Amino acid sequence: MERLLRKCRIRNQLVRECMAECLGVYVLILFGCGAVAQVTTTQDKKGQYLSINLGFALGATFGVFVSRGVSGAHLNPAVSLSMCILGRHSWIKLPFYVFFQVLGAFLAAATVGLQYYDAIRAYSGGELTVTGPTATAGIFSTYPADYLSVWGGVVDQVIGTAALLLCVLALGDQRNSSLPEGLQPVLVGAAVLVIGISMGSNSGYALNPARDFGPRLFTCIAGWGVDVFKAGGGWWWVPILAPCVGALLGTLIYELMVEVHHPPTPCELQTCQEVTENRTGLELKTDCEKPT
Repeated sequence: MERLLRKCRIRNQLVRECMAECLGVYVLILFGCGAVAQVTTTQDKKGQYLSINLGFALGATFGVFVSRGVSGAHLNPAVSLSMCILGRHSWIKLPFYVFFQVLGAFLAAATVGLQYYDAIRAYSGGELTVTGPTATAGIFSTYPADYLSVWGGVVDQVIGTAALLLCVLALGDQRNSSLPEGLQPVLVGAAVLVIGISMGSNSGYALNPARDFGPRLFTCIAGWGVDVFKAGGGWWWVPILAPCVGALLGTLIYELMVEVHHPPTPCELQTCQEVTENRTGLELKTDCEKPT
């Protein structure tokens, strides 16, 4: 077996990172949407709203554990975009990361749909509906509450994703607070949990374009039809665009209010001093070579 597994080893770094992102998102959505399916199909008898929050929180935690050593565990196109803006991730890798993040979410939704196929059919009376008292499309993707306007939904997703990025950047900022390596994924899950508890009622706190679009695409193909893109006044684009805006806003706020103000480290001071000395020497040499 070890010899066979060695032959399957992929050495291309980008392929390895994309596979890790795909699997990490798969774990996140498997547990998250699985929790929604259990609560919905049992009509709150085997779990309630807190169960859904815990499902996504622990899914995020274990998704980070699965992929962080290979890809950095972005698990979210909005996070990948923010890392590119900060110069911490290659722009060339961005479309590959996004594709495999969406693929992981799609495959996880398909797994949940297969696992809960009988329960979904029994709950909905054999019909796969997007809206109504026995709607089941919401198991997989987010839809706005009846009172929520499109503009209100955009604001909701921008604020929620900005809060997520504030927490993620703070947890990764070793100059702000040094955390044990194994504690970071747990606290990322805690951030997802507290956002769900405090900001989830308006539209289900997608905060992640891949988390919403991948499962929505699955429901469109699997029998719910194009209504998944029409429901909520054409809601589907909000969980794609608004989280990206929110992620950039949260990144900007954290950088301008915290990270940019850290005092330089001794290493940075030494580097700056070396650059200054080299530049001074070059200027002196140039002045000496000037004709009098």
